[in-house]
Amino acid sequence: MTERQIPSWSELRPLLRPKPIQLDPTRRRLDDALTIADLRRVARRRTPRSVFDYTDGAAEAEISLRRARSLFRGLELRPSILHDVSRVDTSAAYLGTRSSVPFAFAPTGFTRLMHHEGERAVVRVAARRGIPYALSTMGTTSIEDVAEAGPDARKWFQLYVWKDRAAGEDLMARAKAAGYEALMLTVDVPVAGARLRDTRNGFAIPPALTAKTVLDAATHPAWWMNLLTTEPLRFASLSSWSGTVADLLDQLFDPSMTLADLEWLRASWDGPLIIKGIQTVDDAVRVTDAGADAIVLSNHGGRQLDRAPVPLRLLPDVTEAVGDRTEVWVDTGIMSGADVVAAVALGARATLVGRAYLYGLMAGGERGVDRAAEILTTEVRRTMALLGVSSVDELGPQHVRLP
Repeated sequence: MTERQIPSWSELRPLLRPKPIQLDPTRRRLDDALTIADLRRVARRRTPRSVFDYTDGAAEAEISLRRARSLFRGLELRPSILHDVSRVDTSAAYLGTRSSVPFAFAPTGFTRLMHHEGERAVVRVAARRGIPYALSTMGTTSIEDVAEAGPDARKWFQLYVWKDRAAGEDLMARAKAAGYEALMLTVDVPVAGARLRDTRNGFAIPPALTAKTVLDAATHPAWWMNLLTTEPLRFASLSSWSGTVADLLDQLFDPSMTLADLEWLRASWDGPLIIKGIQTVDDAVRVTDAGADAIVLSNHGGRQLDRAPVPLRLLPDVTEAVGDRTEVWVDTGIMSGADVVAAVALGARATLVGRAYLYGLMAGGERGVDRAAEILTTEVRRTMALLGVSSVDELGPQHVRLP
């Protein structure tokens, strides 16, 4: 027979450790978010459906995005044991400068729609944590205001080629004058992709006050109050717009752009040049031959051509084809620090994350972006230690097996 006894208070007291009450609701939400997926769930509750779907969605049937995430989920990480990982250095060098982690904040459009703090919040976190930040042509804070908000951050400016070339030249001149380090030219948007969630939601810039949005306002009063009582949406590169995102892209961007246009761009920009939107080995070689300092294997987060190549799948072949003539980066589908580590092990010099930090922004403004960066950085460090590597430079293809 098992003898039983009534526990004494002295025995129970050490076991009673109630969680401290957190009165700040934003802090409470963020503390409970342990992964980027957790931040995504909070973001979905905190923002209107059309805004969340604009961030979360992709083109047509969203096959490209699902395939990218599926490949990351299906890969196998291969640890090596009995290595000293008491200190793990997550820093990585790209464009000749070392940053604290092997990922940067990707350019994203209409960021102040996700949260009224917008790009300023992102660049402040970037400065504090040593993470580069790329401001989008379609950003909602001006080039100069972002520079003022994050004077110590590594800042890049993302450019689409406009039909009005003089406007593009002006943007590059402003970015150079404001101290932006590099230009990121996006080349996979000759026309807008079919983003069906946006069409079904009636998503427009600025949001239209229809019966549907008024009803949505009742369930997201804080978001609407912040939108209506803070500075009006201001774009980094145009004075105003009223219409759909697809209409805006088709109105502004030049579908006749060719590789020869890089000569025009180089005449206006003499700093590092990143070409984003490479989806084949042949194109990677072409833009490398044309003098790109870095290329980003990207299908635009699945937001342009559905069933496009998965960037991570292309990575080994591209790095073999271009060698050390240019830096190869990758984006699309990255939702964890383990994803970042896997991409670097397969040959990426750096990675770009977009939705991951936007979920944080929607969940809690600047503090939410910081939480996203903290989650990713912690996951990068832990994954490296478990793989048996103490620095990013030690990562290699022996650490990953693709399905």
